Amino acid sequence: MKKNVYNFNAGPSALPKSVLEKAQRELLNFDDTGMSVMELSHRSKAYESVHQEAKSLLKKLLDIPDNYQVLFLQGGASLQFSMIPMNFLHEGKKAGYVLSGSWSEKALKEAKLIGETTTLATSKEQKYRSIPTINENSLADDYAYVHITSNNTIYGTQWQSFPDTGDVPLIADMSSDLLSRPLDIKKFGMIYAGAQKNLGPSGVTVAIIRDDLLAGVKEQLPTMLSYSTHVKADSLYHTPPTFAIYMLRNVLSWADTQGGAIALEEYNEQKAQLIYEAIDTSNGFYQGHATEDSRSKMTVTFTLPTDELTKAFLEEATHYGFVGLGGHRSVGGCRASIYNAVPLEACQALHSFMNDFRRKHV
Repeated sequence: MKKNVYNFNAGPSALPKSVLEKAQRELLNFDDTGMSVMELSHRSKAYESVHQEAKSLLKKLLDIPDNYQVLFLQGGASLQFSMIPMNFLHEGKKAGYVLSGSWSEKALKEAKLIGETTTLATSKEQKYRSIPTINENSLADDYAYVHITSNNTIYGTQWQSFPDTGDVPLIADMSSDLLSRPLDIKKFGMIYAGAQKNLGPSGVTVAIIRDDLLAGVKEQLPTMLSYSTHVKADSLYHTPPTFAIYMLRNVLSWADTQGGAIALEEYNEQKAQLIYEAIDTSNGFYQGHATEDSRSKMTVTFTLPTDELTKAFLEEATHYGFVGLGGHRSVGGCRASIYNAVPLEACQALHSFMNDFRRKHV
């Protein structure tokens, strides 16, 4: 008998039920080939259609202009922390990083190994409770790029609007909120995202890079670490993660049927409002980590009055079928990751559970 659970895992995270059912139906015989998509040659026509449809759907859903390239890479967002400065941070230039959480810290750490960097803004002293503000007028011609992390899964903060960096390319790690809301892609020189939050399973990383930025890729890089390699080969220089890209395509197709980014944003706002309402009406029993102006609609983080109550909350939640509500090991507390595929019903159930638990323990 199938066990019903409410999946709030931070990543790999929930996938749409219909997408999983489609993969189940096609697992042994994809597109009448008599083989699983995992068995197909990545040079075959059957796989090629999957690859190209995934790219086309992403371009459609995000309204990606023609002067951007879409790449399917491996190594997660973490490899991009190194590849970005390796490709774009030239001698005599510096890279500006905005620190809004642990992942932006890790990105900066890797860039420091490659070239000159500077921290443009940080909210670390405030325990990353808010998104810091950039002095946009401080950006000069000697900046190779500005890097931000759009959603901070550990701390539950999210950029509500993006800075205008002028002629300096803006690069964003959007691993945990890409496709959760409409974007003006033209604001960015590059966007990258591990798929395992909103786009599909782990194993594939999406990179969207503007042509003028690609024109400045450094020469004499290791072949696999040059974006030029993957652009020229259409992400097929080596065997790509074919099943992950197949699942990416299916998730993107599902997102299209839901109404695209606009509809998903409205749905995500409904889900987030339910949980934030349980926090805000609790008279301090639940304390949200993020300041109200920086609250994430993808990751809701909160604490209870004591560690004992937190433990009891998580144990009881598990009993009722809630999965993945424990906070990140570095900060503790609780965290509900409510990515695109998490249904409204799961958030309604969590809202009710939070209210019931509070009433029993005040």
